[in-house]
Amino acid sequence: MERATRERETESREQAQTNDETQQCPECNSSNVITDQSERVCEDCGLVLEDDQIDHGPEWRAFNSSERDQKSRVGAPTTKTMHDKGLTTQIDWKDKDAYGRSLDAKKRNQMHRLRKWQERIRTKDAGERNLQFALSEIDRMASALGVPRSVREVASVIYRRALKEDLIRGRSIEGVATACLYAACRQEGIPRTLEEVTEVARIDQKEIGRTYRYVAHELSLEIQPTDPKEYLPRFASDLDLSEEAIAKAREIIDTSAEQGLLSGKSPSGFAAAAIYASSLLCNEKKTQREVANVANVTEVTIRNRYQEQIEAMDLGV
Repeated sequence: MERATRERETESREQAQTNDETQQCPECNSSNVITDQSERVCEDCGLVLEDDQIDHGPEWRAFNSSERDQKSRVGAPTTKTMHDKGLTTQIDWKDKDAYGRSLDAKKRNQMHRLRKWQERIRTKDAGERNLQFALSEIDRMASALGVPRSVREVASVIYRRALKEDLIRGRSIEGVATACLYAACRQEGIPRTLEEVTEVARIDQKEIGRTYRYVAHELSLEIQPTDPKEYLPRFASDLDLSEEAIAKAREIIDTSAEQGLLSGKSPSGFAAAAIYASSLLCNEKKTQREVANVANVTEVTIRNRYQEQIEAMDLGV
């Protein structure tokens, strides 16, 4: 027994030593080794450590999306954004055959009936129909907010977890779906305020906030406070400000946050005030109303945060 244990430990050490050696260049002992699709090369001296590696990609080449769709021999990947994870058969909405020719009237009516029955049999019970509705709501709101695909996947995973933990009971499907989308935006670092989410939702802000806090607590979601600097690129782009103004706004936020002025303040309002102050300092003046409309905050909030930030920067603007 002890001998077998020693042999396993020896093999583990040898394997670890082999991995370390393969990660280092034998010529210059550099660890700056990169790997592409076919070979491993040392960036410092240019020595090729390994070549003719297995290429796990397709054997064909495609130069645009249409060629890729034509040559691909597999379906779409599974996704959590669909209630059946995208594993069921999809009937195309185009009334054309495999050669691209239009179908006659009889075939079109037949395909219309097939699509209708396909849509009906995709959901076998009320639970699946509710999940389908919730995921479609998440997709609709995510499209309206302009968030990336990864946020939709995370929101769908959070909603499925909430459904598994029976957190939907006694609450509206729209409320839980909106709360999951807002939580996904927070987790992925996508700056979207609760007011912006409310604008595309079908329920009021109070219910979204209450449901979000409940879901985050029950699922133990690790969500960090929103960094005001995440709002700066979007606000500056809408206001057509320069990179210099963005850099100045970051400096204002860092300096004022170090003095504890960010505690208890709205991140979007704090970022809006920094944008307004930087526009004055960089001679790209924007009015408080313009900044307030872009940031979806009030002018009073901008004035209050602006005065605090200017005092923290020790500037007389």
